[in-house]
Amino acid sequence: MAGSEAAAAGPLAGVTVVALEQAVSAPICTRTLGDLGARVIKIENPVGGDFTRYFDDVVNGLAAHFVWVNRGKESVTLDLKDPAGRAVLHRLLDSADVLVSNLTPGSTARLGLSPADLAVSHPDLIAVEIDGYGPGGPLSHKRAYDLLIQAESGACATTGSPGAPAKPGPPMADVSTGLYAALSIVALLYGRERHGSSGPASVAVSLFDTMTELMGYSLNYTRHTGVDQQPRGMGSPAVAPYGAYATADGQTVVLGTTNDREWQRLARELLDRPDLADDKRFASNADRVEHRELLDTEIGAWCARHDLTRIQNGADSAGIGNSRFNTPSDVIAHPHLVARDRWREIDTPGGPVPALLPPPVISGYEAPMGAIPALGQHTDAVLAGLGIDGDEIASLRAAGVL
Repeated sequence: MAGSEAAAAGPLAGVTVVALEQAVSAPICTRTLGDLGARVIKIENPVGGDFTRYFDDVVNGLAAHFVWVNRGKESVTLDLKDPAGRAVLHRLLDSADVLVSNLTPGSTARLGLSPADLAVSHPDLIAVEIDGYGPGGPLSHKRAYDLLIQAESGACATTGSPGAPAKPGPPMADVSTGLYAALSIVALLYGRERHGSSGPASVAVSLFDTMTELMGYSLNYTRHTGVDQQPRGMGSPAVAPYGAYATADGQTVVLGTTNDREWQRLARELLDRPDLADDKRFASNADRVEHRELLDTEIGAWCARHDLTRIQNGADSAGIGNSRFNTPSDVIAHPHLVARDRWREIDTPGGPVPALLPPPVISGYEAPMGAIPALGQHTDAVLAGLGIDGDEIASLRAAGVL
C-alpha cells in the first residue's frame, strides 16, 4: 500500500497533530500517532531544528536518533520567539486536533501556549505536555534527560550488577513516557468520538512519574521488606533460575522459569537432574532465589557441556522459555524479522534506508512509513495550505521567522 493510501486508511486518519518537540519522548509519541495515520506537523527552530538531527551522521549523513523517531512528519520552521512566528503557529492550531510539546520547563507558558492559554485560544485542542518531573515538586524546574531520570527513579540501581549500576540500554524513560502520552491522546480522541464531547483537554506526563511506575515491582518489594534488591545482571532478583549461561560452542543461552512447574520440567527433562527437582532447598521460587548461586552453578556447568542448538531444542521440548543472547549486529539480520517481513524502506534526504515496521500489527492496515523530513522541507507547502501567499512567506523568511 502506498504511503498516502495507508495513511488515509489509518485509524487516526483526519487527525492533525502539531509537535513542538525535541529528542525522543515527544517524537516517539507523535511518530506513534503518525504510524496510526495521523498527520504530524513538526515545528522546528529555523536555526538548527531538533538538536538530535546532529547527534551523529551515520544514516546516510543523518543521525540515527532522528531517523528512528521522525519518519512521516512534515517539518516546518518557525521562530516562536518572534510574534509573527507565534501567529503562524496559532493559525496551524486553529485546524489541529492535538498539540504535543516537550520543551524545557516553563517554555510553553512563556510562549502563551500553556494548557490554560490554549483552552481560551483553541478551545477544542487537546494539549499534551511532556516534561521531566511534573509540576509542584522541588525538582519541577530541572532539565531532564533519559539517563538523569533513570538514575533519579532508581532504575539504574536495579540494572547492572552489585557495585556496578548501569543505565538500561534503550531510553526507557523517554520511550515509555512518549507511549503513555500517545495512549492518553488516543483515549481522549476516542472519548470525543464516542460521547460527542468537545472543549479543551490537557494531558501532562512526566518522565519521572513514568519511570517510578515502571519501577513498581522494585518499589513494592522495598517498601514492604525494607530491602533494596541488588541488580542481577542478566537475571532477575525476583525469580530463579532465570539468567544467561555460556554454552560449549561459545554462545550464550538465556533460560527462564516463572513457576514451580517450569522449574520441575527444567530440572527433570532438560538437565536430567531429578535430585535437584526433589531438593527441598529448591521447592519454591523463594527457596530458589535464596539458593540462586548454587542453582546457577549447576545449570551453568550443564550448559557449558552442550552447544546452543542442543540446549534450545531441549528447552523447547520441555516447555522452558529460552533465547539466544544477541548483539545489535545479530538482530539486524535476525531470521525472525526477515521471515515475518518486518523491514521496509523509507526515504530520507540522504537516500532510502531500511526501517522496522511499528510493533502493532493491525488487520488490513500497514503503517505509511513516510519519509524523514529535511529541516523546514514542508514549510512553504504547509503555510500555503493556511492561505499564506508566496509574498508573505518570502517576507517571513526574509525576517528570519522561517
